[in-house]
Amino acid sequence: MSDSIKGRFCAGRRSVLAGLAGASAAVALGGGRAAAKARPFAGLIIDNLGGIGDPNPKKDAPETPDPFAADDAPLSERGLRDALASGLTAFNLTLGYVAGAADPFERSVDDIAHWDGLIRANSKKLLKVFTADDILEARKSHRIGVIYGFQNALQLGDDLRRVDVFANLGVKVIQLTYNNCYPIGCGAAMAAQDTGLSHFGRQTIARLEEKRVLVDLSHGGTKTIDDALAAATRPLAISHTGCRALADLPRNVSDEALRRLADKGGVAGIYFMPFLKVGAQPMAEDVVRHIEHAVNVAGENHVGIGCDNPVTQIDDMPAYYEATRKEVAERAKRGVSAPGESGDIVPLIPDLQGTEKYRKLAAMLAARGHSNARIEKIMGRNWLRLFGEVWG
Repeated sequence: MSDSIKGRFCAGRRSVLAGLAGASAAVALGGGRAAAKARPFAGLIIDNLGGIGDPNPKKDAPETPDPFAADDAPLSERGLRDALASGLTAFNLTLGYVAGAADPFERSVDDIAHWDGLIRANSKKLLKVFTADDILEARKSHRIGVIYGFQNALQLGDDLRRVDVFANLGVKVIQLTYNNCYPIGCGAAMAAQDTGLSHFGRQTIARLEEKRVLVDLSHGGTKTIDDALAAATRPLAISHTGCRALADLPRNVSDEALRRLADKGGVAGIYFMPFLKVGAQPMAEDVVRHIEHAVNVAGENHVGIGCDNPVTQIDDMPAYYEATRKEVAERAKRGVSAPGESGDIVPLIPDLQGTEKYRKLAAMLAARGHSNARIEKIMGRNWLRLFGEVWG
């Protein structure tokens, strides 16, 4: 971790805020102090699960993009233009194998090579991220930092040497599980079968930490997450999640998990996904509620954003709902869906999308009385601090 980052962002471990003591210990929705003067947010923005593709269904495409994939359509001219306009500094890109019939290792190596080529071809707008300082360089040079991340670890097979392979290829974040059960542990869709982290899973965490790859517990089952938090010796992440205390769904995490994550120095990213509300479409106010709850539980140094969708706005919502209904049915058929997915609830926040989504969220937090310093942490500084500590 560079001295510049240490000096500015290592604010210590969990901070349960003195300013929230007593009657103001919880930030209640609809309350808050007087709103700060309206000023567009211009700080660092790190989305720890995002994308620069175009999520709009393509009528002439042979397959409809998966609305539940952070960036199923990997790169488009419009997507890149919108991401630059949004003020996005860096994002964690899902690449490699997640689910399906492809060979996990081969698919992941192919994707890395493909994205290396895309970034080289767009080097004036994109920068592959290896260190936290690269994110600062991306901001300085008016580019977007691309953080390579996996949303599964089946790519490793049973060979821990593959951790070294992927680390050397620039993969900076590896999620232990997707929604099902795997050799490492179980995902959120398999609550009844969740036997926790396996011996191989513990070995994997140790190897990832040794190679300075950020361990991501998103999509994990409750016991698997608990075991991983116990096994970890370095800070880790839950890159995209919500608070189970507000929406009791398996893809969200408990207050206890949030506290333990913070005690390890980690960060939880709140997503813009349907799991923020049970049985109904979540809206921007629900994102704010989950952020505020996470701050109250874990402290302002341990909450960020991980939207789990790209920047570009949906142009035709009826068509998108239709694509969502088809994909939810297909995901259920393939056995990779999670409780809370619904064809009637789109996997985004309808009033928090497009080029203004990050600035709008920051403005909503400011209007609720959150300080500029706290908003900067949530919008990106907390991720930068964590990356600096883990990646070195």
